[in-house]
Amino acid sequence: MDPTCSQVETPLLNHDDSLVDGFVDYKNRPVHRSRSGSWRSASFIIGVEIAERFAYYGVSSNLITYLTGPLGQSTATAAENVNAWAGAVSLLPLFGAFVADAFLGRYRTIVIASSVYILALGLLTVSTLLPSSNCETGTSCSPPQFQVILFFVSLYLLAFAQGGHKPCVQAFGADQFDSSNPEECKAKSSFFNWWYLGLCGGPLMALGVLNYIQDNYSWALGFGIPCVVMGLALLIFLAGTVTYRFEEKSYEKSAFIRIGQVFVKAFQNRKTTSSSISMEEEASGTLPHEGSQQFRFLNKALISPDGSKEEGKVCSINEVEEAKAVLRLVPIWASCLPFAIVFAQYSTLFTKQGVTMDRSIGSNFEIPAATLQSFISLTVVILIPIYDQIMLPIARSVTRKPSGITMLQRIGTGIFLSIISMVAAALVEIKRLQTARKYGLVDDPNAVIPMKVWWLLPQYLITGAADVFTMVGLQEFFYDQVPTELRSIGLALYLSIFGVGSFLSSFLISVVTKTTGGDGEDGWISDNLNKGHLDYFYWLLAGMSAVAFLIYLYFAKAYIYNRASTV
Repeated sequence: MDPTCSQVETPLLNHDDSLVDGFVDYKNRPVHRSRSGSWRSASFIIGVEIAERFAYYGVSSNLITYLTGPLGQSTATAAENVNAWAGAVSLLPLFGAFVADAFLGRYRTIVIASSVYILALGLLTVSTLLPSSNCETGTSCSPPQFQVILFFVSLYLLAFAQGGHKPCVQAFGADQFDSSNPEECKAKSSFFNWWYLGLCGGPLMALGVLNYIQDNYSWALGFGIPCVVMGLALLIFLAGTVTYRFEEKSYEKSAFIRIGQVFVKAFQNRKTTSSSISMEEEASGTLPHEGSQQFRFLNKALISPDGSKEEGKVCSINEVEEAKAVLRLVPIWASCLPFAIVFAQYSTLFTKQGVTMDRSIGSNFEIPAATLQSFISLTVVILIPIYDQIMLPIARSVTRKPSGITMLQRIGTGIFLSIISMVAAALVEIKRLQTARKYGLVDDPNAVIPMKVWWLLPQYLITGAADVFTMVGLQEFFYDQVPTELRSIGLALYLSIFGVGSFLSSFLISVVTKTTGGDGEDGWISDNLNKGHLDYFYWLLAGMSAVAFLIYLYFAKAYIYNRASTV
């Protein structure tokens, strides 16, 4: 957030017709403030994100049910496959953001990625239409190998497309606000809140409609509708082209090259003595000093191997500061990984818990287990306006900071809530297992436990509250704290937390399954959850998260913000 941000709290209504410095339109012409960018452009982009999230969650939210149903996989194998795919979904944005920031630009990357997205959803739909002669109602399935291959190829093609779409759309949306203008700068802060509200609006519709269609009518229709919606989303995005602002290139060298050269030259000069950089220069501000204990070695990029400071052989102070800004993100990134492991559970093990419970509403309707995920989105949709319009102004009046609380304080609040969500999940699972034993249903994996599925609501609602703080905080933090040219990469780094977290979750499930089971014995995570102990697994995650939270607090306290206004 820029230091010049004012205290305006409502969406921008600006009639200023001045030119916007540093931005051009789609024809590379100067843009007028009154006819471009801000909320008029961001509204198109938020609308596209709602449609994309509808399509994505139309596939991901009920994926474990498809894998354990039509594809006949075990619960543990399906959970591992879902986590592995979710990991790819969250790591591939690093590649997509690199391509966008270094070569294609965000706009063209979004268009290409959206086209591939539509193709992937189309192939996914086709894969479900292939005949499965070996599957019969009430029995396990052994679908044709070609169907399995086509399904997973389509699934990972969708992950590839989402990798280009996800970081670029959000960064492109935030780019529509001019940080040098006080009103637009303030509106940009609210953009991240309203963006995440829209991001959760799409899943709400998907979880409420598509899961029911998939469970009760047709998987092909359940995957085909997202394909159509993504096509409409692309048309909506293209319709807003004439209003978009595009950042002008301000450097001759790519930010990747500049930052890479800093690390290379610092490594080449690693044996250079610190006397080559005088204490007087650091103290006077001629050379970077802040963070010198942790990043002093990067200052070596300011001198050549022979100890001179000849231009062309060394990096500039600004380039060294850019490299430090990126390096400072690493401890925060790493300490948020346990939060991502917890986050991975709601679309896998939470859903499998729900399958075993009484999901009936009235006498004729049964709510799909995956639809419970909608309560996470519903919590976000309710809390975001409360946070943005009530809690944030109160916090601003107390702290006298434009952001109310710092981004790292917001992230830490969500991490703490995620620990509480795991405790709630463990306690509910203890109750579910006790009920199964009470009614003699332990040996029946298909039995409906006489316990209403609403018992799971606390863990879903607390997860939603954690998202409001940590997810939005991470988005703004990784967008704000990287060099301007690398904002797509910044948002990709935020997404990669959840990619690595999903892989770690998959690895952890595999380790727990092998160490607690084997030799015909049921482990903590069993195909028959009534014989397993998901409560032990949830307690393990709660303990890991608590330790990680303490580590996060240490690094957050020591963190030096790249922009003074965010302190």
